[in-house]
Amino acid sequence: MAPARVFVDQVGLNHLTWIRSVELDGREVLPELLTDHGDEIAAEIELPRSVLDDLGAIPSYYLRYFYAHDQVLAEQQDGVPRAQTVAEIERELLRMYRDPDLTEKPALLEQRGGAFYSEAAVGLVESLASDDGAIHVVDTRNVGTLAGLADDDVVELPARITSEGPIPIPQAPLAPELLGLVQHVAAYERLTAEAAVTRETATARKALLAHPLIGQLELVDGLLDSLVAEAVR
Repeated sequence: MAPARVFVDQVGLNHLTWIRSVELDGREVLPELLTDHGDEIAAEIELPRSVLDDLGAIPSYYLRYFYAHDQVLAEQQDGVPRAQTVAEIERELLRMYRDPDLTEKPALLEQRGGAFYSEAAVGLVESLASDDGAIHVVDTRNVGTLAGLADDDVVELPARITSEGPIPIPQAPLAPELLGLVQHVAAYERLTAEAAVTRETATARKALLAHPLIGQLELVDGLLDSLVAEAVR
């Protein structure tokens, strides 16, 4: 099937998106996909099938950190944290990339995640250079596209790509159960950026309090102490 026949409406923030619509030749087919392949999709993103049915949408895999927080935390505590694994992989990859004779993609890269990012990047660069108007899912300024978010919040959604940059595809408002989570994380991002610029401890504390995966004073103060200590080293 030619990719151009399919339009996927993937909306939210970076690493915090839902697929709300899938069109094939202009016909909505997401309900059929959920009916016929919901179990397979749920298994792929490691969430219960009921979540997809209740939302009427497909969450990205990263929503598992929010929807199954305690389970994911237990997995991280029982094994090697993902952040540590990625750091070790990238350290080894950088060592390998120092070899000027390396001409093939290292097999280790497959453990890093981000499959097909290279193809997506090349396609986006092609559209920017050729001004072909193709639709890509990109991170861009909101500028009124998603109601309930500031114009300068960075959102992830389909946009028509021109040589002048992306033109977001108009979006229906997010459902309350989606918008609430997006607003929490967008507030965290905004406050974190402000704290990085102003170096104000109170702003950093507000950022951590706003994040739905933290939001508890004991956790916030412990994290903040560690972050401040690291910053002054």
